[in-house]
Amino acid sequence: MCPTEDHHVSSIVYGRTTNLQPLGVDSAAARQGIKRFELPDEEMDSRLAQRFVQDELLLDASPALNLASFVTTYMEPEAEQLMLQNLSKNFIDAEEYPSCAEVEMRCVNMIARLFNAPLDDPTSEALGVSTVGSSEAIILAVLAAKARWKEMRLAAGKDASKPNIVMNAAVQVCWEKAARYLEVEEKYWYCRPGQYVLDPQEAIDLVDENTILVVGILGTTYTGQYEPIEKLNALLEEKCQKTPGLDVYIHVQVLSRVASINASGHKYGLCYAGVGWALWRGKQFLPDSVCFTVNYLGSPQVSFTLNFSKPAINVIAQYCKSESLIPNKTAHESSDQFLRLGKAGYRAIMETLTSTADYVAEEVMKLNGGDFFELLSEGQAQGLPLVAWRIVKADCPYDDTMAPHTEEMKLLRVVTFLRDLKDTLHYLDHAPAEIQKHLSKSEGSGTLAVAASRVKHSKKQNVHLHEKHSLQGKYGKTHAIC
Repeated sequence: MCPTEDHHVSSIVYGRTTNLQPLGVDSAAARQGIKRFELPDEEMDSRLAQRFVQDELLLDASPALNLASFVTTYMEPEAEQLMLQNLSKNFIDAEEYPSCAEVEMRCVNMIARLFNAPLDDPTSEALGVSTVGSSEAIILAVLAAKARWKEMRLAAGKDASKPNIVMNAAVQVCWEKAARYLEVEEKYWYCRPGQYVLDPQEAIDLVDENTILVVGILGTTYTGQYEPIEKLNALLEEKCQKTPGLDVYIHVQVLSRVASINASGHKYGLCYAGVGWALWRGKQFLPDSVCFTVNYLGSPQVSFTLNFSKPAINVIAQYCKSESLIPNKTAHESSDQFLRLGKAGYRAIMETLTSTADYVAEEVMKLNGGDFFELLSEGQAQGLPLVAWRIVKADCPYDDTMAPHTEEMKLLRVVTFLRDLKDTLHYLDHAPAEIQKHLSKSEGSGTLAVAASRVKHSKKQNVHLHEKHSLQGKYGKTHAIC
């Protein structure tokens, strides 16, 4: 029996996608196949093209089973329907789609208020912008900080050719990109066994007159721990007051010396990939020199993003997800009117995630007699709701590498359910000697080997696999999932 239209797996070999074409046309197309790198010479039926692509994507994993990322893989049907309805809107066209610009500004102000932005009154507008993710938001923050620092240095008649950023070497690779692309020196505080978040005093000791930003991370991607931002802020404030001409700020959370902050909408903002947020404390931290006024389709507007055109659907989805109509609230209280989840909804989800993480951590620590793993992450809502651990036994062959200067420490990052983890440990412990030997080979273990094995089909992807300029190239750092 021939497969149905819903059963598209290689079903083009059975004849045709539409009764409007001769029988066998699709079968002929299936025999010929499609060229991998060349545009086809002729057009094809839209349903046939759809089948080719659907068959190509069958090897992808199910997003519902993708636990390897913080990125959201589920949104409610109503949100998906809203995204489909606005799929064709170009966000940059504020003249044609003014409501999209309004939605962005509402989101910026809601997020700013969540982080206690220093706004004068409930009607004050925060300064921020939507981005396609954390990477763009971070690059924009670094760009603004560099421009501000450069203007101050030049106004004082000082050299402005050697800007630097102070940060933990356990940062996600987007910070390396920002520094490299914008020609800013990276000044790292390095992890050590037992301490994987910034030591505030040691970090502030790295600050000098060329420092444009100090980076603080609320939830590292290795262990999920929160860096001591408040202490970092106090020490930086003290150093700037004691050092004439020193005016350095932090990028992260709003405290007295925090200039900017970024948040990822497609992680704990619970939206599909493609939305992030960058916010600044005030206009003095976003110099005019990095902003552009453009007249786009008759509407003058200020632009401060890396790319111009982008879909509006992710910003709309964030608004749908993050605001909820609460009864008995007046118009001037709009900052508390969250659609759908609201503060209570987000709080409930995070509490559930935290409880789950605490349970998984407890169960992991019971495995193999209770002395096999050391827990690295923080529980009880003292860090992100994740579980990170390392193998205590030095002779264990299955592991990954920790951050620079702790690369001798082996960190286990597993995408699994507890049952699968238990089965895996049992298999590895009882595997034949040859398999154990194979697993222990340096060229065959860890995340890099897995990554390399996945890109063998494409020569282009392998061109820079062995670069030496990044933290991964220098220290073998296996970047944590993001």
